Amino acid sequence: MSKTRTHEVLDLEEVATYLRLPVEVIAHQAEHGQIPGRKISDAWRFLKTAIDDWLRSVDDRALPLRQSGALADDDTLAALRRNIYQSRKRSDVVRR
Repeated sequence: MSKTRTHEVLDLEEVATYLRLPVEVIAHQAEHGQIPGRKISDAWRFLKTAIDDWLRSVDDRALPLRQSGALADDDTLAALRRNIYQSRKRSDVVRR
């Protein structure tokens, strides 16, 4: 009785199948460092655990938004903002 086992190290096609994406998308993402993998000679290899961690990870672009939301109730922000603009000799009013 043979069970299908997911390998710990995946190739490009296996990652594409695992993520249900075209191979070209995975190759592009890997080439640009947007998905965790290593190119060995001419072949890409990916740790399944790294792919799983990457999927669970927080999008770094969303971090500033979450952090700013955490400060929304801080009463000192308005004064801090005014002081920053004053020290730069700039108006804190946006003109359109």
